[in-house]
Amino acid sequence: MKANIKPVTGTLLSNSSVGALFLSESTLRYLFVLRNGAKYDSTWAYPGGKVERGESEYEALQREIQEELGHMPNIKKTIPVEKFTNTKNNFTYSTYVCLVDNEFIPILNNEHKGYAWSKLESYPKPLHPGVFNTFRFEEILDKLKTIEQIMCSDTIRDV
Repeated sequence: MKANIKPVTGTLLSNSSVGALFLSESTLRYLFVLRNGAKYDSTWAYPGGKVERGESEYEALQREIQEELGHMPNIKKTIPVEKFTNTKNNFTYSTYVCLVDNEFIPILNNEHKGYAWSKLESYPKPLHPGVFNTFRFEEILDKLKTIEQIMCSDTIRDV
């Protein structure tokens, strides 16, 4: 099943990465995965990874979701939230909220050793440094809260 992810156009820096922050419409909780054995072992992040040569962000996001979660969840909407750019290191990281109806159980590959669905106010710790820095910006948290309010306004929130 293809995800509802819109292609992104433009020139990417040579070291670009993408991440998928899944939001369950029914619970208003986000999916975090626990890194395994790589740099920043045992920190919580979201699924994602490098954009390969000749690949668009759209293609990379789909590939990384499939690889790290074991399947392509039915994504209702994909919303760009942040594009971090470090020109000194020729690096970009694009974060997308991927809206799904319900929480699901990922089939994790060897890059992760656990997962958790949680509210923004009670995310698991310790966070990967990049995710931690993202969540330090009030503008990003405000965007996420706005997405929850607009996209999930008819949802039961008793979980």
